[in-house]
Amino acid sequence: MPSVLPAGDPVPDDGSLPESALVGLGERPFGIYVHVPFCTVRCGYCDFNTYTAAELGPAAGAPGASRTTYAAAAIAEVRRARRVLGDVDLPVSTIFFGGGTPTLLSPADLGAVIATVASEFGIADGAEVTTESNPDSVARWDLDELRAVGLNRISFGMQSSVDHVLRVLDRTHDPLRVPAVVQWAREAGFDQLSLDLIYGTPGESLADWQRSLEAALACEPDHMSAYSLIVEDGTALARRVRRGELPMPDDDDLADKYLLADDRLGAAGLGWYEVSNWARDEASRCRHNMLYWTGADWWGVGPGAHSHVGGVRWWNVKHPAAYADRLAAGLSPAHAREVLDAESRRVERVLLELRLSSGLDIGVLDDDGRSAVAELAERDLLTRVRDRLVLTQQGRLLADAVVRDLVP
Repeated sequence: MPSVLPAGDPVPDDGSLPESALVGLGERPFGIYVHVPFCTVRCGYCDFNTYTAAELGPAAGAPGASRTTYAAAAIAEVRRARRVLGDVDLPVSTIFFGGGTPTLLSPADLGAVIATVASEFGIADGAEVTTESNPDSVARWDLDELRAVGLNRISFGMQSSVDHVLRVLDRTHDPLRVPAVVQWAREAGFDQLSLDLIYGTPGESLADWQRSLEAALACEPDHMSAYSLIVEDGTALARRVRRGELPMPDDDDLADKYLLADDRLGAAGLGWYEVSNWARDEASRCRHNMLYWTGADWWGVGPGAHSHVGGVRWWNVKHPAAYADRLAAGLSPAHAREVLDAESRRVERVLLELRLSSGLDIGVLDDDGRSAVAELAERDLLTRVRDRLVLTQQGRLLADAVVRDLVP
């Protein structure tokens, strides 16, 4: 969840949605994202809406603004979501706990949120229920308890296996702990296991990156994400770059590392299905993230969380104490919203669906966009597979530029 909220239109105090948003509700996949805004230490590159106890200060004791009371606030928003969405049959196909570090909450608290989703909406058969976790935020028995309360997928923030890279990122875990927590998760019975990596950290060599890839693959994950480091304004990392202590990531270096990742992951049996994501097979893809990339419906629970239902997007107030206060007062925690018009939704389809290995239906493009296809194909940036446009490997490196040509 980004730490800076966009401007938008006012939201009714009860959070009610326009009638247009409810048309077709239940016919599209529906998921719930739960943002847990707590971290033990703030990583220097992180721009997400997260807080350490020191950053919360006196608010850390306020209802909903501490780890021990937060679950109750999240549960209150789940119940509010049910009221806003009415009584339409709406079984949840995915639940995703993100952060922050969700596993700083107790397994019992995460389980209570899952149980509330089940009682309010119902959970679809075979639903994907994911939590993110840092390798140093769980013990073996925690993973047993997390599995017991209904979580079946876990994503560990590995980021790197190289000590000096982790130090620049302000990551606190021992890289040798990663194989251990992966093994514990397997033994606990998690159906799917994912690892997240970051490439392009200042001082990371190509050999360092290959070492991280090999260490991750040695864990035999079902899914991997690899993201290029972005220096976000306002972060500690950005301040270090501005002072000249660290260089900015180099575009050519980032490209070399992406190509290495794609080639190495592919050789290990992990195929790309989204520009920054690879999976062992279709069943191992992150179904929750697919909701985002395909414009489906989801409700975002928590401070700063974003939601989308039927072409209406809204986002909650940012601070945990303000979030909990609004819910306690019987008000929607939403800060603002926007109602997407047809053209905005079309452009979003181009932006998001083109990132997928399944590609974009060429019929989504307007005349100007279609006129650009031949040149992009000639430059080996995309290929046409029947009526769909799919990025080539080189096109994935330049995905933003391809989109600009298709949505001039």
